[in-house]
Amino acid sequence: MVNDIIQSVEFKNLMIKQVKDMIVFLLERNSEFAITVNVNGATFDPTLPSAIEKKLAKFSLFVLSNYTYTTIKIEDNFISFEAGFGSENFGSTVTIPLESVFQIVIDESILLINPVATVEKFNTSSKASLHKSINVFKNNPNNKKFQ
Repeated sequence: MVNDIIQSVEFKNLMIKQVKDMIVFLLERNSEFAITVNVNGATFDPTLPSAIEKKLAKFSLFVLSNYTYTTIKIEDNFISFEAGFGSENFGSTVTIPLESVFQIVIDESILLINPVATVEKFNTSSKASLHKSINVFKNNPNNKKFQ
């Protein structure tokens, strides 16, 4: 029964609204926070080097503070922000569908848990796949003339 609920589109839409409302609430109060996300639905622009991408866990924590916090955008049902990765602080814009946000955390306190982030059919975004394909196209030197 619980799987029927968690896997329903209606529940997914409810959770997207709750995640969005919570993030907007925190942004309006200038509260820095962290999110744990299912990275299967996330995109990175530019694409992360494979050595860095391999180190990301399926559920990865992103601390949205300092410079990263100032770059947060909520558009449609996505959150995006700029972040640095690895020891070389490789810069990339991370775009995450709100249904892929598993937790919203401040300090040691979990403010929201979204079980939809664990449902695979909702976290292999076609938009993420399209974005990855576009980045592969852009990164091919032979395609520079088309950009």
